[in-house]
Formats: sequence, C-alpha cells, structure tokens
Amino acid sequence: MTMRELVEVIESPDSVPADVAALGVPESFRAAVLHKEDAGMFEGVEPRDRRPADSLHIEEVPTPTPGPGEVLVAVMASAVNYNTVWSALFSPVPTFAALERYARLGGLAARHDQPYHVIGSDLAGVVLRCGPGVRRWGIGDRVVAHCVSVELEHAEGHGDPMLDPEQRIWGYETNYGGLAQLALVKSTQLLPKAEHLTWEEAASPGLVNSTAYRQLVTRNGAGMKQGDNVLVWGAVGGLGSYATQLALAGGANPICVVSSPEKAALARELGAELIIDRKEEGYRFWRDPHTQDPKEWRRFGARIRELTGGEDVDIVFEHPGRETFGASVYVTRKGGTIVTCASTAGYTHEYDNRYLWMSLKRIVGSHCANYREAWEANRLIAKGRIHPTLSRTYALDEVAQAVQSIHRNEHHGKVGVRCLAPTEGLGITAPEFRALHESAINRFRTPRPENAAPVLSEVAA
Repeated sequence: MTMRELVEVIESPDSVPADVAALGVPESFRAAVLHKEDAGMFEGVEPRDRRPADSLHIEEVPTPTPGPGEVLVAVMASAVNYNTVWSALFSPVPTFAALERYARLGGLAARHDQPYHVIGSDLAGVVLRCGPGVRRWGIGDRVVAHCVSVELEHAEGHGDPMLDPEQRIWGYETNYGGLAQLALVKSTQLLPKAEHLTWEEAASPGLVNSTAYRQLVTRNGAGMKQGDNVLVWGAVGGLGSYATQLALAGGANPICVVSSPEKAALARELGAELIIDRKEEGYRFWRDPHTQDPKEWRRFGARIRELTGGEDVDIVFEHPGRETFGASVYVTRKGGTIVTCASTAGYTHEYDNRYLWMSLKRIVGSHCANYREAWEANRLIAKGRIHPTLSRTYALDEVAQAVQSIHRNEHHGKVGVRCLAPTEGLGITAPEFRALHESAINRFRTPRPENAAPVLSEVAA
C-alpha cells in the first residue's frame, strides 16, 4: 500500500471502514524528527537565537505495531504547539532524556527510546489499526487525539489522571507524535473529529483548547463562573484565543492583553470588548533583567479598573511566566486566582508575596487536561460553541518554518501542518452545519479565504 492509495480511500465518499481495513500498513512513514546525536548542537547558544531548521528533519522512520490498548492513526493534519518549539530547540532540556526514562518502564514503553524522536502533540486523522483490547474505536473512525498519555497503574492517577506519576505529553515526552504521516497513540487519547471542520482545522484546537478548558473552567483550575473578570495574556495566541472564547461562552468578562492593533481587532471579532494593547500603551514590567517595576503594576491595575468600571480581575489566565507574573499577582482581586501553565517567557517567576498572602490570593498550577476535560472541550468544538483559531497551514516538509514562526511570535492563533492531506479544505462531512459557522471558523486565517463572509461575534451571540 502507498500513502497515496490510503488518502484516496480516506477521501472517497463511497469508502467504508472495511476498505481501510483491507489496506496494508506501510513499513515506514515520513515524519518530523529530531536526532539524539544532535542533542548538544545548541550548547552555548541562547534559546532565542536557536533555529528549528538546524535540528528538525523530515525523514522515513519504521512503522510501530500497536500493542494492547494502542491505535495506529493515519494523520491527515497536525499542528504546532509551544512544546514543539521547546523540542526543536532542545530547551530547557533535550526530550531524549524523557524518552529514555519512559523506556525504562519496559514492555511497550521500551520502543520509545530511539535515536530519533517523532514530535508533535496534535492530530486529526483516521484509525488505521487497533491493538488488542481496543473496543470503543474501530478502523476507519475519524478522530482527533488528546495529548496526554497515562499508564494509570498508580492510585494517584485515579482521582485525576493528570496526577498519575507516569503521566506524559504524547509527542513531547513520548515518541511517535503527530507531525507525521502515521502516529501511535493510546486508545484513551482518541476523541471524535468535528464533522464540520477540515482536517487541519480539526487538528488545531486539541492541546491548547483542552489546556485552556482545564485552566479556566474546571475545579482543577480556576473554576470560572458567570460574571468573573478574567485577564487573558496573549489573548489571540495559541492558548489565549481559546481562553478568550471560553470566557465569553461561560458568561465571564475577558480583559484581553494583546501586542498589536491587528491582534486587538481579532480579539474584538471574537467578541471581547475590554482590550489592552500592551505595546501601544508601553507597559514595561521590568526596569532591567533583574528588577521589576511596581509602578508599572499599579498603572496596569488602574487601566484594568478603568475598563471594568472599577473592578479588579477575579482570575488571571497566566502563561507567559517570568515577564508578567509579578504584574499578574498584583492585579488579581483579594481572594482571586492566578492560574498558570507553560511559562513561555521564562520559568523563574518573581512576585511580591505581600500581595499574595495578605490578600488571600491563590496560585494554581495547571497542566494540559485529563481525558474527561479534553472530551468536554472537544465537545464544544463539535457543537460549534468554540471555534478553531487556525491562521495558517504548512506542508509537512515546511515544519521547520512553521515552528520558527511560533518561536519568533510571528503568528496568531494556531499554525497547522498538512501531513497526509494533499490540500487544505478536505475532511468536511457536515457542510450544512459548517455553513452556519463559516465566518467564525475563518476569523484567524492569514490571508482569509476570498469568499469568507464578514466576521461576526458568534460566541457572544
């Protein structure tokens, strides 16, 4: 079987699961990989000066056989997340150490320690083969993948799987990720693909949408409620664009922090009304690399109260980290919550603890989402309540360019990657439902499709 034959069967309107099952499994596939021998190539180079094109390779790798509870997926499209940037820059540490630790569990885990690492933590595609014991999913099912892989052999993971000692992010701390023509996942990572979305659109929300959902909505995060004022840093970026939508859909009031007039316009199109362009208003929270400026915290807090009619924020959706964390703690209301993940601007957070302890504020760490949370977040996508924020799609051969755009913050929303999909626009099986949401789906497109209608705030409606 060739990959072309596989795509033809998947895209044929007359194909049935038996047609997919009748196809053979290729012995190898093309993938975006890192090489273990390159892990030290950036030593002495600051992460901001490293180039993903120097470390990322597109090459053939052997196809793994799915074991018990595992599924092999034909990947039509994937997406780039910030963990892909970390992987490609070998920062803060090379991912091969995580693969080696996983392999030490033995059994199926041993396969993950290879001289190469297939990266990527999102996908949309079709189930190609199921390992023993997989019952809920079958060959030919159209799926997206949740990025959390857990073993659930410890008691700690059975209250919240994210607390499992063997919880890992697929495609970052495991091998055989989604930036490839084929991917290996656990069956407990699979979710149904939204029928009204293209492959590349369906692949893009996964990691960031579920992360934002847990971080904001659930009791494991901030437990957002109607009427809450929610400060969203990077409000139209990969994470922030979903946090903004979730806040609006949940009856909260997002205060959107952006970095350009173009991004401010996108936030308004999402339905946000309270917007701060941090560059235009000149906020500088650090006087120098070692000293923060509390006067800027106060100026920022005053600006928030000006927008909200005198109210402080109940929740801060924190993900930049070092650059913003001091300001985040300061501007949160008494008894409010700072919920944090990622730290894309630096992991060492500094803040004045007087503003935390004396005002009874909480800092909550949040990491991706458990399967139940991911299922709920994906359900909102399938029902057209939350929309993809895909801005641009690259071919698999252009992965390094896609990762570079994230590394340099040259993007907004999410950046997609076509893997097996030969062109954009394929995979839609509910065109009538799509037509109801076409404008919202295309909000972030760069450039937008020529036939896209004027963008309206469907989330707010």
